[in-house]
Amino acid sequence: MYLHSLQPAEGAVKSRKRLGRGTGSGRGGTSTRGHKGAKSRSGYSQKSGFEGGQMPLQRRVPKFGFKNINRVEYKAINLDVLQSLAESTGETVLNFDFFKAHGLVSKSNKVKILGRGELNKAVEVHAHAFSQTATSIIEKAGGKIVAI
Repeated sequence: MYLHSLQPAEGAVKSRKRLGRGTGSGRGGTSTRGHKGAKSRSGYSQKSGFEGGQMPLQRRVPKFGFKNINRVEYKAINLDVLQSLAESTGETVLNFDFFKAHGLVSKSNKVKILGRGELNKAVEVHAHAFSQTATSIIEKAGGKIVAI
């Protein structure tokens, strides 16, 4: 086998339609565009969503509310989860890599620690945000909070 002898498999390559090459080709004359009208002319392009003058879908469907483009979404982790992780692993520093390793967050998430549950172990918690109750409970248990 040589490079110059390579060719595609049988039926793998189709030849393109040659439009406007005489009536004998079967695609001469109007070149499959039909007769007259805007669609038969060169340069024709329809606006996306145009439905022939009928009220288009994006105007028929009601819309309400708004999406705040500045919204920051956090992945919430509660103190009871931190307590169980700290007990099972014996770790005292709970940071983003630790949460990621235990499947609580993915690399694009931001972490917020919330105050549900108890914490009776002194741990150092690294996260993007903390609720007030979580902050007070962590510090009361002798732990430390570090904002990323």
